[in-house]
Amino acid sequence: MAGLTSLATLAGVWRLTRLITHAGGAENLFRGTASFRRSGPRLIEDEEGWLSLGDDRAPLLATRRCIWTQEPGRLECAFGDMRPFHTVPLGVAQPETTFLCPPDRYEVAYDFSRLPLWRAVWQVEGPKKSYRMESEYRLDGASMQPG
Repeated sequence: MAGLTSLATLAGVWRLTRLITHAGGAENLFRGTASFRRSGPRLIEDEEGWLSLGDDRAPLLATRRCIWTQEPGRLECAFGDMRPFHTVPLGVAQPETTFLCPPDRYEVAYDFSRLPLWRAVWQVEGPKKSYRMESEYRLDGASMQPG
């Protein structure tokens, strides 16, 4: 497949696994779902799952929301409060983009070549942060399990 063809490609419930590797070597693991549901011309992405901190503490319930819209030739992703986040071109199997939030820099490489399995790898750098976040999405609607 040559990347996303439309906003509708993302619709549904995806099983989401995310590994966050910090510059010092610590790791956090998120397991849950990413639900993309239609709201007028948009898709609302709601992530919900369990974040393991890599120590003896119980996993934490974690959530995140993004808003996706389709424009000619591209998808626009906004934060839950509608502030612009980043753009994903349609028809590109492995697009890359950057989001600047001074003094921090967020670079993402998507891989849509194996839909209905896709990946997003974020490299985040700033004066108070340095981590790599690898997310894998599988379209199957599996339910969340702690830890």
